[in-house]
Amino acid sequence: MPDLLIRDLDAKLLDRLKQRAKRQGRSLQSEVKEILKNNAPLSIEEARARLAEITTRLGGRKFSDSADLLRADRDR
Repeated sequence: MPDLLIRDLDAKLLDRLKQRAKRQGRSLQSEVKEILKNNAPLSIEEARARLAEITTRLGGRKFSDSADLLRADRDR
């Protein structure tokens, strides 16, 4: 698997990344991988595959529009 080296990383940014990793219960390397994975754009094919996976996982569940519930709560 390829490696990535990032030079001249700001010390404050590195500290924030370490704190974030600790909060998530991950190593710094795992946290940075997760950040990169979640923020790299997907191709249309990858997006469709991901949508199909989520749809399958949520299959059979009922979903509704919560606007009416929010309006009723605000009107109380």
